[in-house]
Amino acid sequence: MCYEGGEAYVSFAEVYDAFMDDVPYEEWCAFLTGLLQEHGCAGGLVAELGCGTGTMTELLSQAGYDMIGVDCSEEMLAAAMEKRAETGSDILYLLQDMREFELYGTVAAVVSVCDSLNYLTEYEDLVRTFRLVNNYLDPGGVFLFDLNTEYKYRELLGERTIAENREDQSFIWDNYYDEEQKINEYGLTLFIKEECGLYRKQEEFHYQRAYSVKEIRKALSEAGMEFVAVYDAFTRNPPGETSGRIHVVAKEHGKS
Repeated sequence: MCYEGGEAYVSFAEVYDAFMDDVPYEEWCAFLTGLLQEHGCAGGLVAELGCGTGTMTELLSQAGYDMIGVDCSEEMLAAAMEKRAETGSDILYLLQDMREFELYGTVAAVVSVCDSLNYLTEYEDLVRTFRLVNNYLDPGGVFLFDLNTEYKYRELLGERTIAENREDQSFIWDNYYDEEQKINEYGLTLFIKEECGLYRKQEEFHYQRAYSVKEIRKALSEAGMEFVAVYDAFTRNPPGETSGRIHVVAKEHGKS
């Protein structure tokens, strides 16, 4: 994703998968496919917004869905296409901003994971994206997405510095959360080892916004979509005060 940050996920794309190697993508995919099937989508075309390096896109493809990946970072999509070449999948990748994405027709479902929608820091952009999703969904099609919560930004990240040192790359993450604006900012300093043995230093800035469930429901309604459910991360339980991530289920509305 690369909206308010401008240069976000440029250098980070080189090391993104390495630093995300502890994410249980297979379990995440099983959760998503369970929800998709529960809401009548056992196969067909599925678009992923903010697909990044394509890890989830590949897993959903392996689960039997015909995948389209949409992302606005050339560098992240380059990594995704390298995976496609290795696996031999037929995923279609589109270099597009999710606020203006265009598909060739309607799809059975749209998914967005790893807090990609939090990168839309303007409420109007969220509504705009939801309208496009509604437009490109089949009648009754399902929309699944997750979001980081305000609790996570305020209590779990807050004003923290996170660092990780590995043999070929390291990072320093300086986090700041503005409670009034509900904007989370983190500066990412990367040290990437070159072939000569020296380390290249790169800096990126990322911005995300916290949205309440009330705001999400309102945005879906304004976009003409049907709100179905919201869950605490990876469960069928309602979110609580200490939920760090939520999953939302919505459906297309208006087509016959």
